[in-house]
Amino acid sequence: MDFLDFLDFKITDILDIFLVAVLLYYIYKLVRGSVAINIFIGIVIIWGFWKLTELLRMEMISSMLGGFMQVGLIALIIVFQQEIRKFLLMVGSTNLANKRNFIRRFRFLRPDGVKTNIDVDAILDACEVMGRTKTGAIIIIKRNNSLDFIKSSGDSMYAEVNKPLLRSIFFKNSPLHDGAVVIEDNYVVATRVILPVSNERSIPLRFGLRHRAAVGITERTDALAIVVSEETGNISYFKNGEFVMFSDYAELSNLIKEDLS
Repeated sequence: MDFLDFLDFKITDILDIFLVAVLLYYIYKLVRGSVAINIFIGIVIIWGFWKLTELLRMEMISSMLGGFMQVGLIALIIVFQQEIRKFLLMVGSTNLANKRNFIRRFRFLRPDGVKTNIDVDAILDACEVMGRTKTGAIIIIKRNNSLDFIKSSGDSMYAEVNKPLLRSIFFKNSPLHDGAVVIEDNYVVATRVILPVSNERSIPLRFGLRHRAAVGITERTDALAIVVSEETGNISYFKNGEFVMFSDYAELSNLIKEDLS
């Protein structure tokens, strides 16, 4: 029964299919909601048609599609340069390299208390007060990736994080309120920082420029971003280029502490 030979699966074949599925999922997740999703779908269709022509031994069309796929690689790198950067950052720092996130999924390995040297409660207390007064703010918290490329766009500072400091920085009449604040090791190290703005089409219309800047910096680095809306006073939390849902300040505090641990 030679026609059933393709059913002779080995463990490596199953692993191969699984890894390809995971890779395609992450690629789709990166380009979802952007113009690049249409290009990605087109490439998948062309690649599938190419493999079909190879299977049917249609030599001429197969060679043409194969040449297109090889020559088009440079063009794909140019088109998907932002998505490729996001993917490499995700692989190198936030997902695969951070094994602690994987370990935390097992309850019997979960630590009794999550500790961080950053005073998260002071940050959230300041955000809560600013939210009540509808004072706009954007706070970036460094994790592993260097933030020197954005810190250089603002004013240097080295002051320990506390509630009055953050409120005074984002006070509407303060010369430092315009832009983002960068926090490293429980110190405010830069103010009036200019952040890269995301062009993602999937960002809800209710989000303004601060929120797009928070998405932009968390897309490019593994930093965390907290935004206080000037229009509504609502607090938003961003990680890995995505908005993180939470029900109350206690849950948000736990989320941030866990992400920083």
